[in-house]
Amino acid sequence: MAGSSPSGPRAAAGSSPLSAAVLTASDGCAAGVVPDRSGVIARETLQELGFRIADSAIVPDEVEAIRERVAAWAASGIRLVLTTGGTGLGPRDRTPEAIMPLLDRVLPGYGELLRSDGLRDTPMAVLSRSLAGSIGATLVIVLPGSPRAVESGLSTLAPTIPHALQLLAGDTRHSRSVKARND
Repeated sequence: MAGSSPSGPRAAAGSSPLSAAVLTASDGCAAGVVPDRSGVIARETLQELGFRIADSAIVPDEVEAIRERVAAWAASGIRLVLTTGGTGLGPRDRTPEAIMPLLDRVLPGYGELLRSDGLRDTPMAVLSRSLAGSIGATLVIVLPGSPRAVESGLSTLAPTIPHALQLLAGDTRHSRSVKARND
């Protein structure tokens, strides 16, 4: 992954891996009726990418529950918050509405890339309302609830995440891989 050490993304030279948290927004998972496969995949993938999982939770598809959890994680200094679920057009799919008011800045390219990449697997990807943005120095990525979409989405975004976190932390130097492509 560009901009990360062999043992994963780092906050600074010699420090521990960057923290991440995963929130699953799902009525079925919150009620214990459906297993949280997408949250498991998200946590495992982030760990493989070198992140330390600081926390994870499952909440029902309720705007306030989603908003409160994400805001608390960002306020606590967690560097990457990933949500799964609630990005479709169903009446209870409200994750983007929960997250949007929290964001300082929106990163439209992430949602565009996720939908574009998803079209390789299904024409329904255009219905996804995935998005990303920042809350202070925290990167927030809102993914669909499908385990396949989480796995594919993280794989697609992985090369850009360390540099995004570097920039959000105020380090505006470009990594070698970024410079090489721009030279």
